[in-house]
Amino acid sequence: QVHFVESGGGLVQPGGSLRLSCAASGSPFSIYSMGWYRQAPGKQRELVATITSGGSTNYADSVKGRFTISMDNAEDTVYLQMNSLQPEDTAVYYCNALAHEYEYWGQGTQVTVSS
Repeated sequence: QVHFVESGGGLVQPGGSLRLSCAASGSPFSIYSMGWYRQAPGKQRELVATITSGGSTNYADSVKGRFTISMDNAEDTVYLQMNSLQPEDTAVYYCNALAHEYEYWGQGTQVTVSS
């Protein structure tokens, strides 16, 4: 069973910044990709950004140029730097990890953008 420690969520004003982090442990296989997804009330979970152990990244169009994903392969830790946050970024953000044929999810961290 993979254990995640997520941190960095909270309340921020529009235009502000937050940095999410997620550390994974306990995977019986090497993690080859990590990422962040989010789910707003009444909406489906959607991709925010992913990164492979080789450094390839993928972003949702809605966050390109504002969010930056990075990964510490040695620590199986993924980060999401979020700048220029807007109210529509309000959601529960979930950490995701892929290892072999398995997919794992964190418990989620709340991000609220409001004045």
